[in-house]
Amino acid sequence: MRLLLWNIRYASGHGPQFHFPVPGAGYLRSSKNNLGRITSFIQSHAPDIVGLIEVDTGSIRSGLVNQAEEIAKSLGHFSIYQCKYGQESLNRGIPIVRKQANAFLAAPSIKGERFHYFDTGIKRLTIELELEELSVFLVHLSLKYRHRHYQLRMLHELIKKSTKPVIVAGDFNTFWGEHEIYLFMEAAGLTSANRTGLPTYPARAPRKELDFILYGKGIESTNFETPLIEYSDHLPLICDFELTGDRGQRN
Repeated sequence: MRLLLWNIRYASGHGPQFHFPVPGAGYLRSSKNNLGRITSFIQSHAPDIVGLIEVDTGSIRSGLVNQAEEIAKSLGHFSIYQCKYGQESLNRGIPIVRKQANAFLAAPSIKGERFHYFDTGIKRLTIELELEELSVFLVHLSLKYRHRHYQLRMLHELIKKSTKPVIVAGDFNTFWGEHEIYLFMEAAGLTSANRTGLPTYPARAPRKELDFILYGKGIESTNFETPLIEYSDHLPLICDFELTGDRGQRN
């Protein structure tokens, strides 16, 4: 199976144009052309599962286009998505911001999905996608170091409850790379598919490893890559994996 993970930054692009005419102006506009490029790139790699971080589900920024559904339609996938802010967050009442979400697109038979919320941080959503033989968690952790570690503790508790092999993927915002999540990985029995620590951010000159695909017992990664493509400020991650059926040993 193939999993593609990507923080697409609401298809708003990157570089100097993103900050014109004022810093961060790109967050207020999206690009149909860039969404088309992102969609074509995803199609070309034929993933079975897609995890999208920072997707617009239909604000005026995207021209009322639900980017998750648009990409899923082109792939022939199911789509599930949810606002990434807490259920009581004031962000859910702000135009544009309330449509900022994370999403799963999947071709396999979906057994179910669950939306979990951390009790700290601004970005609180974890999506749990249950497939026939495994569960996949999608996260976008806090920019604040202290909040991230509270969130990692809660994520560990969620993973422990799974009765199937587990993959955890997302933008962890780990400015110190894998070192920052080493203890979490050890406690949860997870291994990074990015064995050589390739940086994923910023796309134009990658220096930091912010994005991860982690897998647990019963799963083996057979191929991993971070294509150098500049349609977002993050690089996409692509992982091919197999289910081994062995949950007694760590991969």
